[in-house]
Amino acid sequence: MTTTQATKADISSEEADASQGATAEASQAKAEAAAHKSALRELLAPVRTRTTIAMVMQVIAAVAAIVPYVAIAELGKTLIVGGDIDSSRVWTIVWVVVLGLGMRAFFGGGALIVTHFADVNLQAVLRRRIAATLGRLPLGWFTSHSSGTVRKAAQNDISDLHYLVAHSAVETTGAIAVPLVGLGYVISIDWRLGLVAIATLPIYMIAYAMMTKDMAVKMSRMNEGIAAISNTIVEFVTGIAVVKTFGQDKQSHSRYRDAAKAFAVSYEGWVRPMLRTEALASIALSAPVVLVVNLGLGSWFVHSGWVSPIDVLTSSLVAMVIPVSVTTIGFGMQARREAAAAAARLIALFATDALPETDHPKKPVGNEVRFSGVSFAYDDGADVLTDIDLTLPEGTVTALVGPSGSGKSTLATLVPRFHDVRAGSVAIGGVDVREVATDELYRHVGFVLQDVQLVEATVLDNIRLAQPQATSAEVKAAAAAAQIDTRIEALPRGYDSV
Repeated sequence: MTTTQATKADISSEEADASQGATAEASQAKAEAAAHKSALRELLAPVRTRTTIAMVMQVIAAVAAIVPYVAIAELGKTLIVGGDIDSSRVWTIVWVVVLGLGMRAFFGGGALIVTHFADVNLQAVLRRRIAATLGRLPLGWFTSHSSGTVRKAAQNDISDLHYLVAHSAVETTGAIAVPLVGLGYVISIDWRLGLVAIATLPIYMIAYAMMTKDMAVKMSRMNEGIAAISNTIVEFVTGIAVVKTFGQDKQSHSRYRDAAKAFAVSYEGWVRPMLRTEALASIALSAPVVLVVNLGLGSWFVHSGWVSPIDVLTSSLVAMVIPVSVTTIGFGMQARREAAAAAARLIALFATDALPETDHPKKPVGNEVRFSGVSFAYDDGADVLTDIDLTLPEGTVTALVGPSGSGKSTLATLVPRFHDVRAGSVAIGGVDVREVATDELYRHVGFVLQDVQLVEATVLDNIRLAQPQATSAEVKAAAAAAQIDTRIEALPRGYDSV
């Protein structure tokens, strides 16, 4: 084989690998999209009936929205007829228009009210479900997942579902129903006018198909890029003290810049050609072009004696609704994709394995802590702890000393069940911690983390977090035992200070 042939063979092999990689990525993206849709259907189940009712109401509003167009045609025909004008017919048409506009406002507004109440209900259900899920998770889950994960689920993901439920379902239904009903009326006047009304639509649809090709893959890459940027931001902000102490702020900034630059290059490569196509397609569907096409061809139809000028005016007005409707439908599809991805993340959170609870809980007798043959590993990795035997008698103080990464923190977190051991047992008062009810366990085990977190409430309420029913006297007694009562009393509002 010659060098040229070898080079061509290498290039062909690389192209084949790239093609196979793209195909695999596309298949994975399709599978993810299917999973996202399934998750969305599951989450929207509690509000599906109300959403359907709202969509039916919006269809009625869409029919009512076409009434003024029909009235314009009928009014025009009445007014341009020679001889005396039938005033009663004119007033009838006017009242029909008023009735149509009233029905559009009533049913359209009513549909939005229904979906907003449905959205409020869904948000309450999901937030309670998130709180219940987080309450059942092992404490170790929170050490391996940043607060951004919880915030994204409780705030961003539910916000993505809000637009879909409260707005998109109704708006998209209206955007589809109004032009369809209007087009049906135009076709009833003359089928040729109906074809002219949608003459420029195929151009946009072809361009849209080109723009959305491999959309799932590109959206997945975009989300990965955003996640990379978010991670570098969280890393810098949470570790700002350490970063500045060791003079590594430039290095931390460089990681953010690199992630942002990589995202920008990838995003630009996707969006730039798509924007060119969209710009050209939008011209075909712009209001001036649609109006020129309808009036131009309509004039020819009038000259040919097929339709009347009033018919052309009516069909042109209906055709002007199409550009706005297409834009709304596009936003609705994007909102549905974002909501589906949010639903998948929420379903994944809800599916996280909860901390196993025993059906027959036992109460510890005393507070002796005993490790017996304890071995532990994170996520089926290599053992961090192996065959640990250790007894901590009640009333004693034990310090775990060793190099970083030797498993000190891991060993300590096994006592309050941040994780469960892979082998052996951890017992308090002679009872395996897995056989102790969670609320009972935390009456025996307290822990102070390196990063202190307080809630935005009074000092009294913060101390009362572990025992909400505690009286003020009991809270003050606890503060005195912790030797912080004097400092609390010195605050401007004492225990009521926020």
